[in-house]
Amino acid sequence: RTSGGRHPVTPWGKPTKGKKTRHNKAADRLIVRRRHKR
Repeated sequence: RTSGGRHPVTPWGKPTKGKKTRHNKAADRLIVRRRHKR
């Protein structure tokens, strides 16, 4: 589900322009939870 070919953005609205959420470990839990929630 892309937003019309704009810069890559994570499902929670964080830009994944190379940085991703590597420095943010707290977001990791949200990501895993959201993925497993489906």
